[in-house]
Amino acid sequence: MENSSNKLIPASTVLVIRDGIDDIEVFMVVRHHQIDFASGALVFPGGKVDENDLNPKLRKYAISSNEINDQELSYRIAGIRECYEEADVLFAYEENDSEIISNERLTKLIKWREKFNNKEGSMYDFAVEENIKFNLDNLIPFAHWITPQMMPKRFDTYFYIAEAPKDHLGNHDGKESVDSIWITPKQALDDCYSKKRTIIFPTRMNLEKLSRFKTVKEALEKIKKETIITVEPKIEKNNDGVFLTIPENAGYGLIKEPIENLK
Repeated sequence: MENSSNKLIPASTVLVIRDGIDDIEVFMVVRHHQIDFASGALVFPGGKVDENDLNPKLRKYAISSNEINDQELSYRIAGIRECYEEADVLFAYEENDSEIISNERLTKLIKWREKFNNKEGSMYDFAVEENIKFNLDNLIPFAHWITPQMMPKRFDTYFYIAEAPKDHLGNHDGKESVDSIWITPKQALDDCYSKKRTIIFPTRMNLEKLSRFKTVKEALEKIKKETIITVEPKIEKNNDGVFLTIPENAGYGLIKEPIENLK
């Protein structure tokens, strides 16, 4: 039986992507050094599923072409909230509109971003007061990672991939994140391996997975066809050392990461 100190924490992370000049780009933020998880690291926008994200009334303000359960609803609502909070990208529509809200409208909603950053707002209140709906279809399931059992703090994280709205430029919040960048997966990985940037193992693996694609169209089309395999890294010991391994069929290839390489 899992003890309460090692209980899984639901979390949602979003790879917001766009077409760059020569390659696909992803929006990433630098975590504040005082944050208790991945401090100072380059990460995708994301965070814990809040209690307010579980509000069943949110279903009325959610657009989805497929029937989804309450758990999936809460993960996607959390992902949309975290994107707005950390990246100033909002996957939402006006109540009676078929187009994602404009950057001009986004600018007028700034008070809500501040509320979320101060832990004062809820997505339900946001939707009701601003007469908007959240488009769950924008978030495509990309990966599912569970923190290894030996770690003191464990997350049950769903990763999503989403094309950035054309005029939502992305910007860090200046609180939980202190810098931001649109970057190609290859450049981010090069910066990691050259020790220019700190990138934790799950982020690095999902950058590797994203680097298979050259365009947004290719990424979304292929990811929609893939089966998401849950990744819960395991420890493997042999004569060569101690390694962290993940399932070979999860879409990352055969991974045996020396434990000393992990941040």
